[in-house]
Amino acid sequence: MKIISLATISLLLVFAFSRCESGRTLSSGLSVTGKIGEILVVCEQDIWNSDIQKSLDSELVQYILPYLPDVATFQLTHRTPRRFSDGVKRFRNTLFLQIDPNYTGEHGKIEKRLDVWAKGQIVIDITAKNYEQLLETCLNGLDNVHQEFDDKSWNRIMYHFGRARNETIKSQVRENFGLELVLPAHSKLVGKRKNFFRIEFPSSSRPIVFEGGGSSQDNGTIFSGIMIYQYDFKDSTQFQFDQLLSARDTMLRYNVPHEVEGMYMGTQYNEVVFPEGNNIDNYNGTIPGYEMRGMFMFKGLPKYSTGGAFWAFHFVHPKKKKLMCVSGYVDAPSTTSWTHPLREVQAILRSVEYSK
Repeated sequence: MKIISLATISLLLVFAFSRCESGRTLSSGLSVTGKIGEILVVCEQDIWNSDIQKSLDSELVQYILPYLPDVATFQLTHRTPRRFSDGVKRFRNTLFLQIDPNYTGEHGKIEKRLDVWAKGQIVIDITAKNYEQLLETCLNGLDNVHQEFDDKSWNRIMYHFGRARNETIKSQVRENFGLELVLPAHSKLVGKRKNFFRIEFPSSSRPIVFEGGGSSQDNGTIFSGIMIYQYDFKDSTQFQFDQLLSARDTMLRYNVPHEVEGMYMGTQYNEVVFPEGNNIDNYNGTIPGYEMRGMFMFKGLPKYSTGGAFWAFHFVHPKKKKLMCVSGYVDAPSTTSWTHPLREVQAILRSVEYSK
């Protein structure tokens, strides 16, 4: 296995995230199991039933804002070490919490291992000499652990989509926008203008999530895709939050009509789901930009209309002198989890590169 190291210093603790050299070679075709958006926590039952679980819930079950219904980055599933050893070990995200009386460190230890039992797997071990030290390590270090799981989640999808054959669409995106990006297999270009493309992903079904933990399930259909648009870049004031929203609404009004004449896609500005944003880079740090997340709905007529979530990445193309936006959307029933399709959108946004 390859070696990856990362040192993170946080208050009293030093976290060394490193890929373990076990000498074990993975079998070809061995893939991860578990849901996207799930972390398997392996620890003794008394640890799981303690205040440590509150820390896990607080730091690992973070929400992607500002969506409604709430979209958690992860959900936690527990197994004891014995149950883990006797079962399938290929969970995509696995966290071990261990008390080792022989451990002599002044503070708890956090280590990262990749591709341990399956390709694309991330395993993080938190080791402490006693319960108090384990709790301290979780309280001070789980935010870094969350970031490791979070980054791996969209990286996996980006790698998977990168293997899909979408050369016809990709060549059109390359020619029109000067961009490279990954797309899921069987994507379709359903809207094409000089400064605006809309690409639709294959519709998919996810299990409906019923409250109360019942076992009954049905399927909820999810519609998703991305829009790519561009306009002349004049100066940095165009990156002001209100300016980006105004440009977005103008582009959508004229390019994304509803099946009902007179209606079009627009941004929701209700204070509960008011758009949020922050600075980010693409996956390899070559394109700095600004991402924005929020909700959309179809406007134009005084009647009820469905809507969903959007996630956008804005940046300047240095050769074209254009302000570019790649914006993903997810239209799904509120009874299904949005985590998976939003992760897919996130992976596509982070994959963007300039064409050579």
